[in-house]
Amino acid sequence: MSLTLAELVAFNTILLAALLSPGAAMLFITKATVTGGRAAGIATGIGLGTAAAMWTLAALLGLEAVFTFFPWTYTVLKIGGALYLIWIAIQTWRHSRDPLGDAPKPRGQAILSGMLLNLGNPKSMLFAAAVIVVVFPKGLAAADIVAIVLNHWLLELAFYTLLALALSTPHIRRGYVSLKPVFDRIAATLLGALGLRLILEK
Repeated sequence: MSLTLAELVAFNTILLAALLSPGAAMLFITKATVTGGRAAGIATGIGLGTAAAMWTLAALLGLEAVFTFFPWTYTVLKIGGALYLIWIAIQTWRHSRDPLGDAPKPRGQAILSGMLLNLGNPKSMLFAAAVIVVVFPKGLAAADIVAIVLNHWLLELAFYTLLALALSTPHIRRGYVSLKPVFDRIAATLLGALGLRLILEK
């Protein structure tokens, strides 16, 4: 089977809808950008996009089959991701009243943080395991798989870069600084709730 333009357009449409929907990744890059600046936001987006593209690659190589035959692997990944979200929530709440530091987060650390979030993000896993295997036929050539994964990575990178550029404007940053304790505690509550829901849901 070979990749068609219609399949790629359908995939990109669904992917954009998923990116625009509020979730852990959106909260994470928002906080990373307004606290660490444009470079930190872009680096975080690289990490988020890279991990999401890795899930796409895994799905195209048979992730759904792994989850079907070994359900515990999904449970382990889900619980690990949930605990990571809760840890971020606790740290965000604890430091909600701390002033913004002048030193931005190192680029490598920001990329790694974004990757860890999406590697344990069930939304990314479910998108990969469910949507991708429905959109694309089985038996794709290696070149088609590379094209799909690269397309996914570039689309995520473009989206998060534009988002970081918008969020790093002085006006938005000043607004965040003035209400930092409120925003951080809202973000912490939402992230913590996501983590708890993942642990409690069957």
